[in-house]
Parts: sequence; structure tokens; C-alpha cells
Amino acid sequence: MVGKNCFAIASDRRLGVQLQTIATDFQRIYKVHDRLFLGLSGLATDAQTLYQRLVFRHKLYQLREERDMKPETFANLVSAILYEKRFGPYFCQPVIAGLGDEDKPFICTMDSIGAKELAKDFVVAGTASESLYGACESMFKEGMEPEELFETVSQALLSSVDRDCLSGWGGHVYVVRENSDVRCIFKHDNSDMILLRSIKYIEKELNMLV
Repeated sequence: MVGKNCFAIASDRRLGVQLQTIATDFQRIYKVHDRLFLGLSGLATDAQTLYQRLVFRHKLYQLREERDMKPETFANLVSAILYEKRFGPYFCQPVIAGLGDEDKPFICTMDSIGAKELAKDFVVAGTASESLYGACESMFKEGMEPEELFETVSQALLSSVDRDCLSGWGGHVYVVRENSDVRCIFKHDNSDMILLRSIKYIEKELNMLV
């Protein structure tokens, strides 16, 4: 999801085979460089293989061009690699988010053979995509600051994974703006999500309890 000169990318932490949960701390979001992040939903082994190939290609680009890859260029690279394997595809659905020229956010997702879907507000992927679309459409506002964007993405993720039995067990959220990125981990206490909220909101709750 995009904000004012910033973006946020989030995922849950569950790794499973259909209804069997294998791990509850699985990482789906990868940092390509300081202004570019990649999320990979789908088959875990294919996601890790695809990420390693993309890191290899990005390092070659850095050596040749002596600069980091722009988000639009990286999206074209991912699409080309996926389409190259179209007859035996990687079972992944990538989400690409980055800051381009003049800190303009760029977001993109694609299917397993590299057909890109560009958007100016938000993109979703994975088993909870239907509920994510509804939550994001109802909560999204243009021009959000990083703190408001973090709260919006967090609430959208939490409300969506609760409606999907194949997702959950907390989440990872990254909020990225110029020269900085903030990572937050939601943990699960087997009954509800623990969401880190602003100090003002916590103080307000404490005053109400007193």
C-alpha cells in the first residue's frame, strides 16, 4: 500500500501444507536494497529459489551499472524470469514495492508467469487476497503519512487473515520512506493478535481504565 512519499508491505507468518501448520515465523518479505522490497507468496521452496536468482541478477546489475536497480526495472526483471519458466513455472505470486525517482512509490504484483498488475493505491496476493481486497478498499486513503499508513496496513492485514484459515500467526510489516525503513512484527498469543499501537492511544486506554 502506498502513502505520501512512502509505502508499506506486509505479510503473515504462517507456513503450512494445506491445513497443516509447519512454522509460525516464516519470512515472506525480502529486502533487495534500501528502497526496494519483494514479497513472495506461494510455494516456499520456489519462493526461496526465485529470490536467490533475483539477488544474483541484481548484484550483476550493481556491478555493471554501479547503482541500485529502480523498482520499475526490477519488476520487468521479475516478469522476464517468470515468463522464461512459463512451461514449468515457479508457483509464486510476487509483490514488488519500492521508491522511484523523487521518492514516488511504485507497487506491482504479477501471476506465476509474469503478467504484471500495476496499481496506484494497493496490491494484494496469496490465499487471503479476496478478504484483503475488501479490507484495503475500505481503509485506504490517499496521501497517508508513514504512521497512519502503518496503522492502516496493520489493521487491514489483521482483519483479513482472521477470515482465512490458511493464513495467520502474526505478521511482518515494513514501512519504507526516504533513507529509512521500519520493521514491525506482530506476535500471536493463540487467541488474538497483539498489535503495537501509538503511545497516545495506549495512554488513552489506560486513562479510560483508571
